[in-house]
Amino acid sequence: MGVAFISGVQGPDLNHLRAVATSKHFAVHSGPETLRHGFNVDPSERDLEETYLPAFRATVTEGHVQSVMCAYNSIDEWPACTNKMLLKEHLRDEWDFKGFVVSDCGAIVDVYQGHKKTTDIAHAAALSLEAGTDLSCSIWTPGFNSLGEAVHQGLVPEALVTQAAERLYTARMQLGLFDPQGSNALDKIPFSDAASPVHRSTALKAAEESIVLLKNNGILPLKGTQQHIAVIGPTADLLPSILGNYVGTPVKPVTPLDGLLTEQGVKVEYAQGSTLAAGVGVPVPRTAFGLKTGLKTEFFATPDWTGRPVAVSKEPLVQADWENGKPVPEIETTDYSVRWSGTLTVPAAGHYVFTLESGDSFPYSPKESYRLLIDGEVASEGSLRAGHDLSAMGNFKAAPGASATAPPVMAFPKVPSIPMDFTDTNPHDFVLEYSHSGDRAGGGVTLKWEAPAQAQVDEAVARAKESDVVVAFVGLSPQLEGEEMPIKIDGFDGGDRTSLDLPAPQQKLLEAMAATGKPLVVVLQSGSAVALNWANEHAAAILEAWYPGVEGGTAIRQTLDGINNPAGRLPVTFYAGLDGLPAFTDYTLNGRTYRYYKGKPLWGFGYGLSYSTFKYGAVKLSAETLKAGEPLTATVAVTNSSIVGGDEVVEAYLKTPQADGPIHSLVGFKRVTIAAGVSKEVTLEIDPRSLSSVDDEGNRSILPGKYTLSLGGAQPEETQAKAEAEFTLTGTQALPK
Repeated sequence: MGVAFISGVQGPDLNHLRAVATSKHFAVHSGPETLRHGFNVDPSERDLEETYLPAFRATVTEGHVQSVMCAYNSIDEWPACTNKMLLKEHLRDEWDFKGFVVSDCGAIVDVYQGHKKTTDIAHAAALSLEAGTDLSCSIWTPGFNSLGEAVHQGLVPEALVTQAAERLYTARMQLGLFDPQGSNALDKIPFSDAASPVHRSTALKAAEESIVLLKNNGILPLKGTQQHIAVIGPTADLLPSILGNYVGTPVKPVTPLDGLLTEQGVKVEYAQGSTLAAGVGVPVPRTAFGLKTGLKTEFFATPDWTGRPVAVSKEPLVQADWENGKPVPEIETTDYSVRWSGTLTVPAAGHYVFTLESGDSFPYSPKESYRLLIDGEVASEGSLRAGHDLSAMGNFKAAPGASATAPPVMAFPKVPSIPMDFTDTNPHDFVLEYSHSGDRAGGGVTLKWEAPAQAQVDEAVARAKESDVVVAFVGLSPQLEGEEMPIKIDGFDGGDRTSLDLPAPQQKLLEAMAATGKPLVVVLQSGSAVALNWANEHAAAILEAWYPGVEGGTAIRQTLDGINNPAGRLPVTFYAGLDGLPAFTDYTLNGRTYRYYKGKPLWGFGYGLSYSTFKYGAVKLSAETLKAGEPLTATVAVTNSSIVGGDEVVEAYLKTPQADGPIHSLVGFKRVTIAAGVSKEVTLEIDPRSLSSVDDEGNRSILPGKYTLSLGGAQPEETQAKAEAEFTLTGTQALPK
């Protein structure tokens, strides 16, 4: 995955890069989020070579990545950005890396503040430069701006500063930053190419191919069989749960609800049903503003709603993410304002808490304000920006002496809490005004609520009873799982997961949906594994859709309909729970991952179903006896034995003769399209490195003995669609790290 991503980002010509890709975080990242600025990992030599470094090695030796980011944490008591074992012995000497190393942001100051490895920033910068870090991402901390002082103190030779500068300027030259304007073909790409139809088509294909079908009792695909669908759940219309985090500005994003509402000949009911987790707000759903009515939305080219609106539209809810883009093409200024107006209807009388979240402006500080009116009365108004309190960044700490070119410490977003009590379910006049000015960054706002839990469930039950089938959208959000987050609730701590279970409000919702007696299809949206044990027993079908991107809603609808036949595979193990797993702070691999976990997972790494069925013929090997160092070729006939054409992912798992080696390891895979009733020969080439083993001292070699190769649609124990073959290796061969 890393090699493919890097190849796409950098392009085919390393002398004329489209962009510099960066492999991160090098390495053994990162400890619990709350500890990572001072956390140390002592990985075994074997785990380091067998598991933690191979993906990084591939991005360098195969993907030719031009940048690597060193991590916050320490490895073997050395902060990653000062770690010569990583940055010199492996990266430069063994892998022949020619690019530049950049620190994680603030990691240089961590060398002395978090890890206490040095007494001041000058020594920390010198130690990092000497180890091979070329560039300091510092933001609001000192970093390599202290190298001049370090050179004058004799802490580091000027030649190393020159070496780092040469690496950085080489990258800038590869990017064409010193070429005459217009001489590079990349200069001629118009901005209109961004979010173009071609790009949206690519986004749709990526989303479709990533979706994993985890269970299906035959209810899917729905096309032509279910004419009345209840779309239920807190992620059905949640923008962050299609985008993930660290993303660009979305243009016309399609949520799952958006996608299903475009379904022809199908009636769609909708209810939010629950919040994501207790104590966490979700966007006020479009049902509160009238599912078919929406809100009149006026855009002004002034920050105070004066003058005539330059554009007027109808929006289903207040969930706007403009970040660095424009709210509408007609606005040519960063100083603008927006007004949403209509009616608000709550599902039941009771206590509601509304909040307003502005867009991500990191690391800049636009001015943002709001005013909320209910029935003509101001319910709340004020700024959406707080002071410069870095507690919003978790354990990231500012320090005096930051570079003069760094942006000022940002004014972090302020999230106003607006409690309101409703005594009825009548429509109330609603107006929300939002103002943005100053810096371009951060545009947009989302109106959220914490509604009475039972009222949300009751509304969902009512919609389900009116329908033929329930499609429940549940899961997580990048506002629950992510990097150094100020969240500490049941199941989540600072962005880490402390439980694999679906959060309790969503679990209660699923059980209420099943109790209606209507068939239940669960669509999981998450960036990590969720233990859907109850759903696996009670739901008719389960899809894992991840955070599928700007066309995610379209991809999910087409998969539910059968227009897209799913063939995605899990890239991680879905454990049934935490029982039996090592502690979160334990970085040993024994007892975890598909290669060493001896329990029964809920769904294993590489698992995924299809609307088609496939059968495997006998495996043909290029040789039944190999000499160490020779490659292996395996060919198998795969037959689509169903009446539906589809893709099959042929996975190759290898069991080596190493006595204490992995249960098996994935050594190759290929995705192939096979028409109904057709057989296709699939050939996988397995290189010598994939046949190797790693001993306890971290030495990699090819061992003599008997090997077993399994080809199939999943791990051998999780599928009947497979074929196996044995072969013998003679001799031995040591391989480089």
